[in-house]
Amino acid sequence: MAIVIIRQDTKIEAWKNALLKANPKLNVYSYLEEHPKEEITMALIWKHPQGSLSAYPNLKCIASAGAGVDYIFDDKSIAENITITRVVDPYLASDMSEHVLAVIFTELKNFNTYKVQQLQVNWNPKAYRRISDVTIGIMGLGELGSLTSSDLVNAGFKVQGWSRSKKEIDGVSTFSGDAGLQHFLKETDFLVCLLPLTPDTYGILNTALFKQLPKGAYVINVARGGHLVDADLLYQLNNNHLSGACLDVFHQEPLPSSHAFWKHPNVFMTPHYASVSDTNSVIPQILENYTNLMEGKDLLHIVNRIKGY
Repeated sequence: MAIVIIRQDTKIEAWKNALLKANPKLNVYSYLEEHPKEEITMALIWKHPQGSLSAYPNLKCIASAGAGVDYIFDDKSIAENITITRVVDPYLASDMSEHVLAVIFTELKNFNTYKVQQLQVNWNPKAYRRISDVTIGIMGLGELGSLTSSDLVNAGFKVQGWSRSKKEIDGVSTFSGDAGLQHFLKETDFLVCLLPLTPDTYGILNTALFKQLPKGAYVINVARGGHLVDADLLYQLNNNHLSGACLDVFHQEPLPSSHAFWKHPNVFMTPHYASVSDTNSVIPQILENYTNLMEGKDLLHIVNRIKGY
């Protein structure tokens, strides 16, 4: 039994070294080197080349190196009998929460506006807002959304959350399902998308949803680019219904240089780096799952193929 690491970035060796540091006897390979494909039982992957997993006849587990798994379901060549797992990283949740808080405070205090004015040598004070002036709405109340919601409550914000199924979080007003979405949106000044990307949530950030937000609402998408209909966001920004947006994720990454987001004055972008899985933090659960796989035991953090997460 062995592990293969399949990624399309520069981090394969870092993951391989971290696994070997934790267990020097481990059989682990990069998919780019010569390796015995018939011995591979687990593939540790992140945005793999589609079809690449078909090379492993004895593959039993596909382990996503991050919390997201939508890219796995995009690969239609993957056999349905292979178990899919994801990582649950405490740093992933806390890093995301810190990113969202930073974005909200930056907008409340006009820091982005002042940076633009600085470059223009323009002294022009703007009215700022306080924590008590706004309501934050979190779409998606999984590990990331739940912690972000709680941290916002602890910071003094009024927070509400929406999810497909009912959730309970201390200090957070929660809504669920289609019936709860309208009530959730109408009081949301800052909308934070932390939903998993599934067929049901693809394109959910669209004109119909934006029109239900109060005029001047601000949108933060730190989930997946597929949640957002780009043209609809631009239309709502250009027609002054939305005051701005902070985007960390995009349909195509890196974002093409011709895209309108680059130069839009009310769009603030970060390069899909709001929250990144910490290698050392998640290696223990990867190894535990590998041991469980070898011993025929239940695996941690199995993805529900029907729900898509």
